[in-house]
Amino acid sequence: MSHLTTQQPSLYNAQDVYRGAYPARTQAFAEAGQRAGLTPAHQDSEKIAVILVDYQFDFVDPQGSLYVPGSQEDMARFLAWFYANAHRITSVYASLDTHLPFQIFFSSWWQDPRTGEHPQPGTIISAEDISAMKWVPLIQPNWSMRYVHLLKQQAKKDLMIWPYHTMEGTLGHMLSTPISEAIAWHSAARKTQPTFIVKGRTIRTEYYGIFGAEVNDPQDAESGLNVSLLDAIMKHERVYVAGEAKSHCVLETERQLVTRFNQQPEMMRKLHFLRDCTSSVQHPAIDFDAIAEAELTSMESQGVRMVLSADMI
Repeated sequence: MSHLTTQQPSLYNAQDVYRGAYPARTQAFAEAGQRAGLTPAHQDSEKIAVILVDYQFDFVDPQGSLYVPGSQEDMARFLAWFYANAHRITSVYASLDTHLPFQIFFSSWWQDPRTGEHPQPGTIISAEDISAMKWVPLIQPNWSMRYVHLLKQQAKKDLMIWPYHTMEGTLGHMLSTPISEAIAWHSAARKTQPTFIVKGRTIRTEYYGIFGAEVNDPQDAESGLNVSLLDAIMKHERVYVAGEAKSHCVLETERQLVTRFNQQPEMMRKLHFLRDCTSSVQHPAIDFDAIAEAELTSMESQGVRMVLSADMI
C-alpha cells in the first residue's frame, strides 16, 4: 500500500468536512489551482475519471434530512485521496440528487384509506400492500400501482418512502462545500471542466444510479438509461467511484456500470470502487449495508477492483 502525499491548497483544512454549511471559497481555490503547477488534463497519457455520487448536504451533514452516518469521515478520506492524486485525475463527474415536493417516493403521494394517514419515512410499500389497498396513491393511481409491481419485477425492490431530501433550490441540495472547493481547485489546476449530473427530477419513478431511473417512465425521456454518459465515462482508462450512499445511489451507479459492461472484461477492469469513501443508509428493519456488501463482493468477482483511499493511483 502506498502512502499518500499531498498537493492540497494551503487554505484547505481536513476539518472543513465537519464545519457544516459555509460559503464556498471558489475564487480562492481556483486561484490556488492556477498556482499549483499541474499539467493540463488533456495531456494525460492515461485518462482517469472520478464519479462523485451525491456528496450533498442532506446526505453528509448531521443536520441533513437524510444524513448517512460515517459520510463526513468518508469525505475526509476521499479529499485526501483526491488532492494526492489530482495530477493523475483527468475528469470529474459529480451527481446532484434533485427532488420536487410531489414524487412517488414521498409521503405526500400515498395514503392509508382507512385512517387517512400518510406513510412515514422509512415505510416500505410492496406489491402486496398495493393489492391489499394498505396504501393507495393520491396521484396518478394507475401508473403508481403498476409502478410498484414493475419495481419488484425489474429492480427486485419494494418502494421506499423517503424523508424530503435534496429538494431543488434548498441548502440540502448543494454539494458539500469542501467537495465544491476541491472541484474548483482541480478544474483550475488541470484546466478541465467538471461534469455535473442532475438526477432524480422524474416524479413517477425512483432514480438512484446516475445513469437512469429504477423503472423507465414512458412519459419522461430523462428516466431512460443515459448510454452516452456511460460510454463517455468508460472511454477513460480507469474510473473511480465514491459518494453516498453505498447502499443506494452509489451501489446502483456501480450496478448500472457492471450491467452494461459485464460481458467485456477489459471494461470491467477499468472500474475501481473506493470502499472507504462511502457508507450505507441505516434502517431499523433492513440491513442495507449487508445487502450492499454482498453485491460488491459479487462485483469484485466480475472484475471490479476494490481499493482504499490510502492507495495511490
